[in-house]
Amino acid sequence: MVKNLEVGVEVKKVDSQGRLILPADWRESEVGESRELYVVKRKGYLKIVPKRRVDLTENFDKVDLGVDAIGSWKEFEKRFFEVGT
Repeated sequence: MVKNLEVGVEVKKVDSQGRLILPADWRESEVGESRELYVVKRKGYLKIVPKRRVDLTENFDKVDLGVDAIGSWKEFEKRFFEVGT
């Protein structure tokens, strides 16, 4: 495990098949076991972002809607949108 990731700019060569080598410290600390990356193509540059697994249930119980229970969804929506305006 890399403890101190060196931040900076590196010049890399691209081989005849269009491949380049990612810095080892970045691969170890950012890519992880999935070894999958998003490559975002923009005019003039590429952006490489590690693909991460997102836990969608992480924040389910952290939202406070200001009610103890929702008995009627229609009534809840009505009161919720009244407060927002």
